[in-house]
Amino acid sequence: MTAQVQGPAERLFAQLLALQSQARAAADVDSLAYVLVNDTQPLFGYRHAALLIAGRVNAVTAISRVEPHAPFVAFVESAASQLLAQGTSSKAQVVDAAVLDEQTRADWQSLSAGSVFWLPLLDRDNALFGGLWIAREQPWSQAEQALLLQLGDCYSHAWLALQPRKPWRLRWPRKKILAVAAAASLLLLLPVRQSVLAPAEVVPLNGRVVVAPLDGVIGEIKVKPNQAVAPGDLLVSFDATSLKAQADVAERSLDVAEAELKSNAQRAFTDTEAKARLDLLAARVEQKRAERDYARELLDRSEVRAERTGIAVFADAEYWTGRPVQTGERLMEIADPQQAELRIELAVGDAIDLASGAEVVLFLDSDPLNRYSAQLRRLAYEAQTSATGQLAYRLDAGFSATPPRIGLRGTAKLFGHRVPLALYLLRRPLAALRQRLGL
Repeated sequence: MTAQVQGPAERLFAQLLALQSQARAAADVDSLAYVLVNDTQPLFGYRHAALLIAGRVNAVTAISRVEPHAPFVAFVESAASQLLAQGTSSKAQVVDAAVLDEQTRADWQSLSAGSVFWLPLLDRDNALFGGLWIAREQPWSQAEQALLLQLGDCYSHAWLALQPRKPWRLRWPRKKILAVAAAASLLLLLPVRQSVLAPAEVVPLNGRVVVAPLDGVIGEIKVKPNQAVAPGDLLVSFDATSLKAQADVAERSLDVAEAELKSNAQRAFTDTEAKARLDLLAARVEQKRAERDYARELLDRSEVRAERTGIAVFADAEYWTGRPVQTGERLMEIADPQQAELRIELAVGDAIDLASGAEVVLFLDSDPLNRYSAQLRRLAYEAQTSATGQLAYRLDAGFSATPPRIGLRGTAKLFGHRVPLALYLLRRPLAALRQRLGL
């Protein structure tokens, strides 16, 4: 038996079935897009085809990557948007150049072929979500248009199977999108209070700072952190071994000088030389007496006592024990527990325009559910390096009610002037942009 020779109609039908099978067998939308713009070309002999999804060109014949700003891409998107504006984009049709504007017609002559067929891609509700711009030189016959309609249904079904949800640009009507955009623009103009967060600590108010009265080694801290003290209570004792030795040596040196002065005074009645030395020996006695008094004063300073009632504010007694210190070095602070203020370290990058009396809210790390109100009292004009190595401004705020315990730390929220919501949200990005680009 001889095989029956296939005619043109059978070959055309076989190619149509093969295209439908390829479309439904695509594993992802990228593979399907390649089938739509490339594998359909042998059947219809077009010059190029462009796949649009949600008004944007997704794939073009013989191009692996679509450049969104390419002239051809811009032309096809413009033509498709004009068909959509006229309400004819949901209908398969041979595109009439007369329905497009003058600039699009001029681009058509230079960028596309003379005969274009628009094949829409519709969802289950017959709503447009994409389309194919198919261009060639020969006119489109009625039979070819019928085949394209069949392929359009198959392509739409295959695309929705891989991407059942509409692209976001098609989920809302244009009017609704414009309304939302207008509402968002008005919302960005809404005035809001500018605010900033910064680390803060509760510190004593008008406390008495206890400093080292001499150069030496601390022997023992006599009080505990936050212990109540009264005037005259011993706070710190220095290692007085060398001080006692110096005082003893100074006392004996004074005794020797006084004995020498007394001896020369007795001989002065008969010895002219001894009489001449009396003034020198008297001056030496005064010198030794001054040295003794200074040694005794240093010995007395080796014990530091409280000068007022309050609590001893410092971190750790063990830290200071056996530590050498210099005169004037801060040891602790005596403060009234009922008098405290808030010390804030505001980073330079977070600084906003703040005025004296600005509202401050404190959230303690130990009690984040409660808030403490305060008012800004002082704002440093010069930034300094904080304990964390960050450049920051020091701010002091007074509490409106009973302050929390001294030494607690937390986060302070400072409120500034009212500004548009857009500036509130974009202040940091705009500052970074100006620093980087100098705009």
